[in-house]
Amino acid sequence: MADPYKVLGEWRACLLKGADCDSWGLLVEAVEEYQKLSRQIMTEVSQSSIFSNKQKQTLNKIAACLELRSQTLQKPQEKEGISLDELRKLESSFAALQSNAFCEFPVDFSVNPILAQRLNVQRGNFEIDVEGDEIDGNSKGDDSDDEDSRQAAADSRLKALKVSHASIKPAGTLLPRIPPEPGATNITIRIEKIGLKDSYLYLDPFLVVSVKDKTGIDVTRSQDTPVSTERDDPYILFGVEVEVQKPLEKLPPGSAIFFEFKHYKLKKRAISTKCYAFLEMDEIRPGPLVIELYKKPTDFRRKKLSLLTNKTLYLHLSLKLHKW
Repeated sequence: MADPYKVLGEWRACLLKGADCDSWGLLVEAVEEYQKLSRQIMTEVSQSSIFSNKQKQTLNKIAACLELRSQTLQKPQEKEGISLDELRKLESSFAALQSNAFCEFPVDFSVNPILAQRLNVQRGNFEIDVEGDEIDGNSKGDDSDDEDSRQAAADSRLKALKVSHASIKPAGTLLPRIPPEPGATNITIRIEKIGLKDSYLYLDPFLVVSVKDKTGIDVTRSQDTPVSTERDDPYILFGVEVEVQKPLEKLPPGSAIFFEFKHYKLKKRAISTKCYAFLEMDEIRPGPLVIELYKKPTDFRRKKLSLLTNKTLYLHLSLKLHKW
């Protein structure tokens, strides 16, 4: 069984690390720390018995604050949220939990109802009401709740969160270069960067590269780039090479290479497509290339296209052709 004092100490350090990134303007790193800590707390509260019910109530509130601060950083234009100063106060809650001392929760839920209303915060099968008390999500305080049902519901929600986020492969699924064939031309595409408004707001961004024929059918297996961790606003930097899995001469007439920009959406607990771009056969030539971005949903048949923006923001590529 884990030592609760040690676990709380690790969480406290994680909170301070995130707050430091937050204060230095490293927003992507701060959001990652806050989300990681929130997930760890959710896991421990729903699956572990090392904390008392009272301690779990405090941890639920901490997780709610972490999630709202993450959303605040992702949407800075919105006035409602939680400030960095408020978030730093959570350190006192961790200190109190470590010493088993009573401590009034430092963030006042009664004057910040957005914590419950906007996020619909639930940990286990509980919600946090605007007074800061936990209320059963189904019976609103009925003491005869079925403990097994409550735990099953908690496990189900936690599993859904883990599965949705785990579907992102941080290292990507890029494939090696195909073997050379006499008279064939292999294609290597280097993805340099993509230009997007508010580029720092996207969590775990990556590109899915696929080759489709003119009817939208897969010609080769799709590949995911590694998740990008670098920004140079307004660009998200990739700097990776993708090997097309068929020679140029074997691609069906009218085919296109698609690039779908995807990211993890915290609010929906899912991977979302923001936009896409494509490279048609007559554009495949060696050297640098910029291609336009289009609004989702991805139209693999290229019949109804709508530009993402009128600004000079594009997907930047560099192509190499290997003739054998």
